[in-house]
Amino acid sequence: MHEDEFWELIDEARRAAEGDPEEHAEMLVERLVQLDPDTVTDFARHFEARFLRSYRWDLWGAAWVLLDGAGDDVFDSFRCWLIGQGRAVFEGALHDDPDALADLLGDFDEEFDGDGDEIGFAADDAYSILTGDELPDLALPDPPDEPAGTALDFESDRVLAERYPRLWKRFRGT
Repeated sequence: MHEDEFWELIDEARRAAEGDPEEHAEMLVERLVQLDPDTVTDFARHFEARFLRSYRWDLWGAAWVLLDGAGDDVFDSFRCWLIGQGRAVFEGALHDDPDALADLLGDFDEEFDGDGDEIGFAADDAYSILTGDELPDLALPDPPDEPAGTALDFESDRVLAERYPRLWKRFRGT
């Protein structure tokens, strides 16, 4: 599976789900089960590579601002959701700066958005439906023990407002 095909599947499922993360995951599984198991494995490899790449302190801080707090599990779910937002949003946040999410995201409801846990399991679910087995090893590096970059004091509103001025202004309103 080429990277463009990966993003096309993500985008098609999101549009069909009208942005609902739970429906997005269901639509993604529906599309993936139409493929062969090797292609589903390739999709999982693309997804996991992006999931690992997004394990960064600066992105965690952005998630913290958007969600008004984000522990380990919430940040994992946020990274799945961010991948689900498509290439432009994902790459914009990682290549430019996570503060760019203030401009890249449309409406954002912290109670509804930012939770993509089920999207992260779509390939696992599709592969299981197709084969009755678990996904094989994806042959990717082990996740790092710590996020990449420099840690931030997430408990300090001042630090977060200075580091993410656009996100802070748009989503925290101060």
